[in-house]
Amino acid sequence: MKKSILSFCLIASLGVGQAQDVDPSQDRNELKVNVSNLIALAFADVAYERLLNEESSVGIAILSNINQSSDNDFLDAYREFSITPYYRQYFSRGYAKGFFVEGFGMYNTGDDRDFFGDDIISDTTYADFALGVSVGGKFVTRRGFMVEVYGGLGRNLLNADFSPSVVGRGGVSLGYRF
Repeated sequence: MKKSILSFCLIASLGVGQAQDVDPSQDRNELKVNVSNLIALAFADVAYERLLNEESSVGIAILSNINQSSDNDFLDAYREFSITPYYRQYFSRGYAKGFFVEGFGMYNTGDDRDFFGDDIISDTTYADFALGVSVGGKFVTRRGFMVEVYGGLGRNLLNADFSPSVVGRGGVSLGYRF
């Protein structure tokens, strides 16, 4: 009988601990668009984030180059596509907003092009996986409109001959929490 009561109390205390972290009155989903990547680089960069509790969330971002025929050497050597799952830890009094630190993994593909004048002398595609860290801030209105500013770096781990050794992640995103 004592073991049953002890087991019940242990299970109940675990459930209470989890219930304290999750506020059912809070919206827990976010959709957002990275407008700085869209404007400056012609990259479509959208993300979905799920709030786990007041201090943490998980998300996934998908980036695609929508301007495949660029005359800019920098953009030609940059990635064409990436999918980035991430985990965020928030450090503020608000519910999953304010300053955050993010750990991410990024599957990224692109072209490594070398030029001689206007002629392409080498064109190699790559696919790689990076691990990295970002920092930023998220600001949310009472009605759910949100703005976040973030930046970070990751290191590609697999294909060092053709892929860039370092990848960037960042920008200004606008979205909605629901």
